[in-house]
Amino acid sequence: MNKRPVDMVIPVINDSCDRFGFNLLVFCFMPDHLHLLLGGQESSDLKDYMKVFKQVSAHSFKKEFNEILWQRSYYEHVLRRDEAVEDIALYILDNPVRAGMVQDFRQYPYSGSSLFDINEL
Repeated sequence: MNKRPVDMVIPVINDSCDRFGFNLLVFCFMPDHLHLLLGGQESSDLKDYMKVFKQVSAHSFKKEFNEILWQRSYYEHVLRRDEAVEDIALYILDNPVRAGMVQDFRQYPYSGSSLFDINEL
């Protein structure tokens, strides 16, 4: 993986979160997909968030790399009350381990969290 695309997309994620009333709780860039865990309010609109986030990041990516960044659709899952945010966050962060890319998710440079300090887990 290349750090440059990740560095380009992170600000777009954050700007879109600010614009649409979300908090970025966890992210994990994988070679062929991205995991986001967002916290929102009643007024937060995920459909609008994803449209703008994907559009803006894809445009920048296309200009820089002359390649398509995202597929048309995305998969969403709204957490139920019985699902612990921390468990979902750890599941997302552990993706590179399950993919055999690193032994410990703390070694993976393309993920992060505002929920907790990853190095203290």
